[in-house]
Amino acid sequence: MDRDVTDVYREFGDERLPPGQHRTDSFPVLSKGSVPRVDRDEWTLSVSGAVENPVTLDWDEFRELGVETQKQDFHCVTGWSKFDCAFTGVPFRTLADHVGVDPDALQVMFAAADDYTTNVPLEDCLRPGTLFAYEFDGEPLARDHGGPVRVVTPNKYAYKGAKWVTGVEFLTEPERGFWERRGYSVSANPWREERYSG
Repeated sequence: MDRDVTDVYREFGDERLPPGQHRTDSFPVLSKGSVPRVDRDEWTLSVSGAVENPVTLDWDEFRELGVETQKQDFHCVTGWSKFDCAFTGVPFRTLADHVGVDPDALQVMFAAADDYTTNVPLEDCLRPGTLFAYEFDGEPLARDHGGPVRVVTPNKYAYKGAKWVTGVEFLTEPERGFWERRGYSVSANPWREERYSG
């Protein structure tokens, strides 16, 4: 294990399990619609917006950026949490360093193969735990869990982690993603129970 980020909760309180959550050993599958079929050999990740070097990476180029395995907790906005998940992938910060982020960039919009989008503040993306994950517990990430690559964000509810991620856009002005436009919280902090806006 290269990094353990299960102690992220200490920034927000004394309880590892966020309020309103129950712990599960299973890994339920929740998606906004049908599961797209994304072939790893044809998968690419497009990085655009407020960066010095926009790129489109294929599978090998993506992995060559640098990979690590992290132990994380996973919190779903519907009320369950799974502890000690082992995700392997490319840290967001590694990608950001590769493309060179413009100083005016404030937010990141992730886009997925099923047309899902979600927005996350850049400062949260640059935390150690934000990861483009392609393995779970040493196995390729299952298609229904977002394989070949999904984003994981252990300090946010899991809807901030786009499954089947194919695009990353660095924004200089706030925009809202799929669930955020439908009343879900923009900040999505599990320890403050920021599930919905307002």
